[in-house]
Amino acid sequence: MKEPWEIPVPPAPARLAESLRAALPEVRTDRCILRAPRLEDAPAWASLMVPDTEGHLGGPHTEAEAFNEFAAYTGSWLLRGHGLWTVTDHEGQVLGFVLVGVEHGDQAPELGWLFLPEARGRGLATEAAAAARDHALATLGLPRLVSYVSPTNTASARLAERLGAVQEQDFEGAQVWVYPTERPTDARQMPDASQTTRRGG
Repeated sequence: MKEPWEIPVPPAPARLAESLRAALPEVRTDRCILRAPRLEDAPAWASLMVPDTEGHLGGPHTEAEAFNEFAAYTGSWLLRGHGLWTVTDHEGQVLGFVLVGVEHGDQAPELGWLFLPEARGRGLATEAAAAARDHALATLGLPRLVSYVSPTNTASARLAERLGAVQEQDFEGAQVWVYPTERPTDARQMPDASQTTRRGG
């Protein structure tokens, strides 16, 4: 059985898909590009979601579950005006993903991040998540933005704190980290190294 990303897309719908991607915001930082997801990014997403090696993503998942979630977060751009970005370096190598999304049961839009093992430990997740946070709050004007973090995921909790989030009450077993809508006077608390363009891919 073929995976969904292995099924060819004919020219006409491919052109439509390209035009839709071009309408999505592309965000550039010093080392990262946050661009519209493409079908060929799905295997990288699945490589994180299917095994859920660290147990923080609600898995393990099947290939079908992983692809459906990839498609849902990508489709969120049409439904809510925000969703999933693929994060690459400036040479186009996929590093991971950041998202501003809403799942069933969420109380507010969530800022989330998933990075490939080889892209971790270099501050790339912080850089990309900060850009997504700024787009959500400053560009889109979302009134509330949170991250739901597993209590055992200390790395993500530290990242949320570095981004300026404050921990509030737990929700359904997850820590709730809330991002201030007003930028603090200490610029180090909420780094901003992003530029948003309209050059989707």
